[in-house]
Amino acid sequence: MIRRSSCRSAVAVRQGALGLALGLPLLAAPLRAESVPDIAQSAPLPVDVIPEEDVAQVIEETVTETESVEVEQGPGEAPVVTEQETLTEQETVIEEPRVLISEVLIDGISGHPEEERLQVAAYDAMQVRPGNRVTRSELQRDLNAIQATGWFSDVRITPVDGPLGVQVIVQVDPFPTLTAVELNPPSEQLPTAVVEDAFGADYGRTLNLNDLQQRMKELQKWFADEGYSLARITGPERVSPDGLVTLKLTQGTVAGVEVSFIDNEGESEDENGNPIRGKTKDWVVTREISTKPGDIFNRKTLEADIRRLYGTNLFSDVKVTLKPVPEAPGEVIIVLGIVEQSTGQLSGGLGYSQSQGVFGQVQLQDSNLFGRAWNLGLNLTYGQYGGLANLTFTDPWIYGDAHRTSFSGALFLSQEVPQGFQSESNGNIRTVDGYVDNGNKYAYNTRSNKNPADRKFNSVNKAENEYPNKSWFEFEGDSIALRKTGGRIVFVRPLNGSPYEPGPWKGLLGLSIANVRPINFLGESRPYGASTYNYKNGRTKNKNVICVSYNCADSNDLVSFRIGATYNNFNDPRNPTSGNFFTATTEQFVGVNEDSPTFNRLRGTYTQFFPVNWLKLHKGCRPKPGEDAECPQAIGVQVKAGAIVGEMPPYEAFCMGGSNSIRGWYDCDLGVSQSFGEITVEYRFPLISILQGEVFVDAGTDFGTQKNVPGKPGLLLNKDGSGVSVGTGVIVSTPVGPLRLEVASKDFSGDWRFNLGVGWKF
Repeated sequence: MIRRSSCRSAVAVRQGALGLALGLPLLAAPLRAESVPDIAQSAPLPVDVIPEEDVAQVIEETVTETESVEVEQGPGEAPVVTEQETLTEQETVIEEPRVLISEVLIDGISGHPEEERLQVAAYDAMQVRPGNRVTRSELQRDLNAIQATGWFSDVRITPVDGPLGVQVIVQVDPFPTLTAVELNPPSEQLPTAVVEDAFGADYGRTLNLNDLQQRMKELQKWFADEGYSLARITGPERVSPDGLVTLKLTQGTVAGVEVSFIDNEGESEDENGNPIRGKTKDWVVTREISTKPGDIFNRKTLEADIRRLYGTNLFSDVKVTLKPVPEAPGEVIIVLGIVEQSTGQLSGGLGYSQSQGVFGQVQLQDSNLFGRAWNLGLNLTYGQYGGLANLTFTDPWIYGDAHRTSFSGALFLSQEVPQGFQSESNGNIRTVDGYVDNGNKYAYNTRSNKNPADRKFNSVNKAENEYPNKSWFEFEGDSIALRKTGGRIVFVRPLNGSPYEPGPWKGLLGLSIANVRPINFLGESRPYGASTYNYKNGRTKNKNVICVSYNCADSNDLVSFRIGATYNNFNDPRNPTSGNFFTATTEQFVGVNEDSPTFNRLRGTYTQFFPVNWLKLHKGCRPKPGEDAECPQAIGVQVKAGAIVGEMPPYEAFCMGGSNSIRGWYDCDLGVSQSFGEITVEYRFPLISILQGEVFVDAGTDFGTQKNVPGKPGLLLNKDGSGVSVGTGVIVSTPVGPLRLEVASKDFSGDWRFNLGVGWKF
């Protein structure tokens, strides 16, 4: 007990009777502290994607009021009786009587481990001192001040008449020593270590409600930082005698997800007052939302869901509001206001490629067929050397699949000139109408009079009949074209186990069926071809006349099964500066008849980016103090390899050279091989505005396998097989992707090739 006494002893004795008479109102009843207000009433942080007024409304309507603090009584302790006194307002202010205070006694903490600290805290909170004349209201003020220190669960002030005046006995009941903190209800999202970090410093000390409130704010901030924007921590609900504090947790539960279609002005009804009906099925929207009924609301999770919705390219805007559930306080309904965008597209244009020459293209597409997010496209291309009709269908997420498996299929009819039979400067392999090999070193052209008969023949059969010991061919001279008819299907599934979390791994399974027919420009079958590189005086070596198709057939049926896997953790899918990419596939071709080959094609690619900060040409590479740098530049390394095992038709061999291979050579002009390996090292750096620069080195080799390709077309056209290319280029960012303008050399020579490409090489 702490005692504070007055020095006016004699005077106090003489005036004792008067003091007692004046102190009757003061002594009428002991004073108790007023009700302690709830602590930690701070509002949760607003949700970024939700209007602040809506969040405020949700919080106001869903979070219940905190109950009064319940302090459990120890064994043998009398229950605490609450006493309320109401001061009646009067229009006429009457001055309260004052009495002389002789002593102030702090009682109830004798023997407490922190006795001195608690005594000082209680006494310093009071303004009443021995020798003061005070009113009952002033004592009530001090009582509330003691309670506000946060150290005591109960405070009473009892005035007692003494020989020297009125003694003020302050009876305090301190909170127990804090031993643990728990949440009601428990939170699965909150790690135990976070609670320990927040309250651990106060364990073993007398509980102080003010300190507890500060720790609760720290815990509240953790919930907000983790995205639990509707979570509130209030209380304490209960403090047990052994120091266990129970806090009330209200997190905000999602009762459901609703879809509402709105127009560009944000209206959900048309001019006639009818609800706007969307084309898209509701389940196409809701399947992208990982937040399900019964989940704790999380702002970050919802923001990721909205990004996935935008990623479908079906919607121009998504507005999110939270609607409280009146009959279920603490629950909200997520309402998604969807603004659909046009998904039908008709486009066309002109272009150039080595396989088709100058071509025109028309494309018709709908990316939300029947409102099911199906993508149906028709592509028609007609060029100088060929054409293409391609009908494609894609389902980005098969309905009802739990793993986000996608399906794509295509039916195609194409005609193109394969670059494996072309050469930039060493001739080409041209069509031959008929060929007979009688074992001679040379074969003679029936359309030339420079042959043993010194005249032309109408057909190979007539020439063979007259000269059966000679080899004959009818050189037509058209570029060889391949007409392909068929279809394919492909299934792709993420391998991370969740349809919502981005995972680096994907698996692929595909089936392809095609009929391939080598033809001339009139559409007639031409299974043979002859090299023009060594064709002179109406004759060529027999080895220069090759089978264009497998088994020298008019057409081949190709049936293949493909299995593959990819890994991608690029930091930016459009212009990566760090991360790596890996893909490996195996495609097994199965013979279904005598003109159908059986072989296996293996391919693998590995790409790695290393961020650097070398050149600072772009102003974003020279940020001012306090600004973030915007200078995406990196060293990229790509390694590619492939091999074919089995008997393949020559048009299925690997092509080396071109804008996506070794850039110093034209398409397929470096090699036509059974196996290959390539490596590219490329430095990319920003220049100005939409321009970027690049410096690169490409290298590749056929591992000496051009001789293993049936007919050896690469060797017949004198293709190098291996080479190194250095070059530089400028990349222009356009709405359709990067546009590359590059110049590259052949083997460090003065022979340079200009290249125009769409998209990065890798």
